[in-house]
Amino acid sequence: MSQKLLVRRVAVLGAGVMGAQIAAHFVNAGIDVVLFDLPAKEGDPNGIVQKAIANLGKLSPAPFGRKSFADAIVAANYDTGLDELKTCDLVIEAIAERMDWKHDLYKKIASSVPAHAVLASNTSGLGIDSLSDVLPEELRHRFCGVHFFNPPRYMHLAELIPSKHTEQWVMDALETFLTTYMGKGVVIARDTPNFIGNRIGVFSILAGMHHTGDLGLPFDVVDGLTGPLLGRPKSATYRTADVVGLDTMAHVIKTMADTLPDDPWHKYFKSPTWLTMLVEKGALGQKSGAGIYRKVGKDILVLDLAKQDYAPGHAGPDADVVEILKGKDPVKKLAELRASSNPQAQFVWATFRDLFHYAAYHLKSIADTARDVDLALRWGYGWRMGPFETWQASGWQQVAQWIEEDIAAGKTMSDAPLPDWVKSREGVYTSEGSYSPTQNAIVPRSDLPVYKRQRFPDPVLGEKFSTGETVWENDGVRLWRDAGDDIAVLSFKTKMHTVSDQVLDGIQHAIKIAERDFKGMVIWQDKEPFSAGADLAGALGLLKEGKFDQFEAMVANFQAASQAIKYALVPVVTAVRGLALGGGCEFQMHSAKSVAHLESYIGLVEAGVGLLPAGGGLKEFAVRASEAAGANGDVFEELKKIFETVAMAKASASAYEAQDLGLMRKSDRIVMNAFELLYIAKEEAAALASAGYRPPMPARKIRVAGNVGIATFKMMLVNMLEGRFISPYDNEIATRIATILCGGEVDRNSVVDEDWLIRLERKHFCELAKQQKTQDRIEFMLKNGKPLRN
Repeated sequence: MSQKLLVRRVAVLGAGVMGAQIAAHFVNAGIDVVLFDLPAKEGDPNGIVQKAIANLGKLSPAPFGRKSFADAIVAANYDTGLDELKTCDLVIEAIAERMDWKHDLYKKIASSVPAHAVLASNTSGLGIDSLSDVLPEELRHRFCGVHFFNPPRYMHLAELIPSKHTEQWVMDALETFLTTYMGKGVVIARDTPNFIGNRIGVFSILAGMHHTGDLGLPFDVVDGLTGPLLGRPKSATYRTADVVGLDTMAHVIKTMADTLPDDPWHKYFKSPTWLTMLVEKGALGQKSGAGIYRKVGKDILVLDLAKQDYAPGHAGPDADVVEILKGKDPVKKLAELRASSNPQAQFVWATFRDLFHYAAYHLKSIADTARDVDLALRWGYGWRMGPFETWQASGWQQVAQWIEEDIAAGKTMSDAPLPDWVKSREGVYTSEGSYSPTQNAIVPRSDLPVYKRQRFPDPVLGEKFSTGETVWENDGVRLWRDAGDDIAVLSFKTKMHTVSDQVLDGIQHAIKIAERDFKGMVIWQDKEPFSAGADLAGALGLLKEGKFDQFEAMVANFQAASQAIKYALVPVVTAVRGLALGGGCEFQMHSAKSVAHLESYIGLVEAGVGLLPAGGGLKEFAVRASEAAGANGDVFEELKKIFETVAMAKASASAYEAQDLGLMRKSDRIVMNAFELLYIAKEEAAALASAGYRPPMPARKIRVAGNVGIATFKMMLVNMLEGRFISPYDNEIATRIATILCGGEVDRNSVVDEDWLIRLERKHFCELAKQQKTQDRIEFMLKNGKPLRN
């Protein structure tokens, strides 16, 4: 039986931007963390760390899932705080990338690291064997590299790198811990400079820079070619460099040059002249206000090398090249790029060719399988497909032949031959796994027990996972199960998992089946979002055609679906990740329990399209306010925060924030790894069922804030209206929201039931929907993807 890593407390050594953010993410995971740095020269000796913690609150995107988490980090320094290390189970060093500095720190802390604890260096490329040289023998076996990608909260990738001394239990235990508790996608890398992600990712950028200069292309045109058109982030090549920092980019390139002297591509491991020039001038990218790009007023200017100055951007890539890149057939796409005489097409072909060439040549030395490389690039760089996936999808042997022809013709960046294994295969992926040149065999995914929690892991090329047995389906939903399971799963089939009539009918029918044949049901989607809310296009169609009776029937059906979830005789658990807006939010509010991934963005945003929540959400808030206030408390006080959230159409920036806004219950579960969400939701449903689950009793005595509450909310709105924070129509929508939350124009502390509140919701929703301003807002949102303030 493998040894477990029991982590109660973590130490992070180094309170720089990266170390502080790693500490923040441990707190997101509910783990006690102490953050170390040098003692301050003046004042509080922990001043450097305290300043770093304060700075975390200014970063965007936010490192914390909840702002108050900053208070949970314990500040310490290396002179007076080393006793804090003695209570830690995992120690992560994250100081600057200097071997001598790291060695000095290890010597200082080694005697304070407990005998059971694991020590890891968050280095982005220094040798793990070399780092371990100064460690005492008993600690060397519990040391490895762990490389979080920046920003640690949002980037899925964590590279784990063993030294020649690291015991296997350390690697397995740390991989298990990082996967479940930190939510990471772990890739095991070999101890080579820059490991996997940065080795291949930075080479791809260098190849792009080389071919940009070689073909004389403008920087912004290259970004137009190497972003979403290639399935990569919008920041593409040069905007990414500006965001990372041109000084950082130059440092990484120099590190490659210094640490990889024997690499056949070594002569390209140098900063282009223009990059050196920008760094010397202090034009370091986004952090300095100018780099490759510069913002002047509302205009974005781009560096023009011919003019040695910034100039307006170009129109974008040529239409014929865009048409090739938008093609659906990858085999045809690469062939057309190679055959084209257009310099932009030649650029894309050349960068792909050299990326494939480099990745194949170095695969055996940097990773065990091609899958490790592809997942590292997808999780660490945001690519939709890794280099080996792209190559195989484009025709493995044909592309290999083209690469060899270009090598022979002297067109490639290196004349290094393709490895023999490339020419002996039809690709690196089969249904059995991924190719390992070290083992000369197809290797399946890891059999670590933690991965049994991932029913649908992130698939690589050609990888298929059983979608289970369909129990029942219609055009809107599919109810399915795995063999032998007594928890059914309901998934939506609509685009963005919007809520249509078929979805509403499907939910209610699926619940009847679950009550009859299963112990519980989970609502889960195979990919983000959980649900973008109601089918606005369908709703607008009914309104435009004047079919108000049908529209009201649809609203009533929405409310019936929510109530069916709440009062099902078996537990209905919602598994949320990504957006859960409008009706998606209301479904999770009505579930027996919600299990949400940390990165869940939840909100009742109907006010943004001129409507209000009418799927039972406002009713549910009124019920909860009454319950929270009890027999003698102030119901209005319980409603104030939620009124602002709904009236201002706020969505949470995390699942924790959804709890703080009242959109999720404090008892709902927050999950770190999105790929474990279905497993955990099913476990929660099974636990509820095993405990003899019964739905809540119907809420028949709901104490409401009544007319006094409505009047108080109206006074708040008057100030916002006069201050021009809201428009007159926003004011009308917000007043109607207040009216429903307060139970209508009844006396303060009157008692109503759920049906009363549901009818109020439906009445005000339908009255708003008939107004032209609401229909204009819906139409504008559908056309432009953003709200209209009319």
